Amino acid sequence: SVANAANLWQLKNGTPDLKSAGTLSFGPDGIIFVGDQKGAAVFAIDTGDAKGTVSEVALNVGNVGTRLGKLFNVDAGDVAVNDLAANPATGTVFLAVTKGSGADATPALVKVDGKGAFSEISLKNVAFSKVELPNAPEDKVVKRGRRSSNPRKDSITDLAYVDGKVIVSGLSAGQGGSTVREIGFPFSSTSQGSRVEIYHGAHGKYESHSAIRTFVPFNIDGEPALLAGYVCTPLVKFPLSSLKSGKPARGTTIAELGNHNRPLDMIVYEKDGSNFLLLANSARGVMKISTEDIAENKGITERISDTAG
Repeated sequence: SVANAANLWQLKNGTPDLKSAGTLSFGPDGIIFVGDQKGAAVFAIDTGDAKGTVSEVALNVGNVGTRLGKLFNVDAGDVAVNDLAANPATGTVFLAVTKGSGADATPALVKVDGKGAFSEISLKNVAFSKVELPNAPEDKVVKRGRRSSNPRKDSITDLAYVDGKVIVSGLSAGQGGSTVREIGFPFSSTSQGSRVEIYHGAHGKYESHSAIRTFVPFNIDGEPALLAGYVCTPLVKFPLSSLKSGKPARGTTIAELGNHNRPLDMIVYEKDGSNFLLLANSARGVMKISTEDIAENKGITERISDTAG
């Protein structure tokens, strides 16, 4: 039952104090994990969406912005979709949404059922739990060279639930802030995480200031690992065993997929006995990448240019 699931995962009834809703991932029993960048926290929320028939779901939904605007009684341009996650047990799709902009922006969760109907998920008196990230970047605009940004917006860039843990990528405070954290679920206090470094072939140097933008858990030769995408666009593998709290880790850059590009999301899928990575990008469309040689790939460790990498 819903009550038993909430008790099992140590959820309490109340209203989550979400300051933003940026990243989503599903866990067990219809629980969705929400990354709150502004609040530098991860929430586990019981959606009640625990039973369904995935094979009966075949979504093809158009005019999403218009439909969200109608749902919230605002212009379509005043609603932004930050992430999407499908419940693997039911096929129901959930959207992380921002209504409005600037100081008036508010977060929301939207459910899209198997027939394509949109509804807002009430966050009043729901079963939830929360864990705050230690050492998060300060919530203020800072200058780095000629550019200005607020690092708090990257305190959480992606998350995934794997084998009883929530893996979270993002920035921590301080120099070389790119970090990966593992948080046990049910939630307890989280660690400082592992600071991660990569070789950026297009730049010809090792870097640790840029956060992972999106990642997917993937077994490489039977060893749990992360495949991670960065801006401009290195593709990097990290064995999970290398990500120890308080210790630095260096990934292996297995591809350079082009500059002036931001990876948006990725999945791994199987077809005809082979695994493929599907990577959606801001400027370079959707890439289908074979994972066949990932284990043997020794990595890029020298500057590359033109079409190399």
